[in-house]
Amino acid sequence: MYFAALLARTEDGWEASDTELDDVETLSDLTDLAREASVDEDTVLVFIEQEDAWFGVLRVEGEEDPRIYVSDAAMAARSSYGEILTDELLGGDEDDLADALDTLDLDGTEDGEIEEQEDTEDPEGSTGPADAAGSGTVPAGPVGDRTILADLGLSEAELLALDTDAMAEIADALGASEVLETAR
Repeated sequence: MYFAALLARTEDGWEASDTELDDVETLSDLTDLAREASVDEDTVLVFIEQEDAWFGVLRVEGEEDPRIYVSDAAMAARSSYGEILTDELLGGDEDDLADALDTLDLDGTEDGEIEEQEDTEDPEGSTGPADAAGSGTVPAGPVGDRTILADLGLSEAELLALDTDAMAEIADALGASEVLETAR
């Protein structure tokens, strides 16, 4: 079960609303939802929390690219809305990786000729292009912009320390706990 809320900053403080994510299928959809709630292109925060397993924050300001933080990428990647956020943070989804692999010559030959493979290992232990594409695993733990709320009153250390009921603690740090309660 998900809980999602929008917090839009206004001249008078924060305005909160409970939000439905039924029509959200992409990061663009989520970003558009946030921009629609914006007052004078000011800051809008979208909170998504799944049964205390993970939470995510999307921050939108005007037409700037959204900033994202997810508390546990591995847990979030297992859910539809969390996958939207983690895909953006981790550089795409499996379809993108499959498309990229289809364009590679994986048998080491070009037009049937066998070529010698160069040793692509570098001093840091990377093994070349395959390693750069990633192993396909999603890291356990936080990913994204850890300073996403620092200028609003919640430091990086405080954000990383959040575990359960994160939305309430974030709203409290922002001075928006009363307006968030009315949205729940």
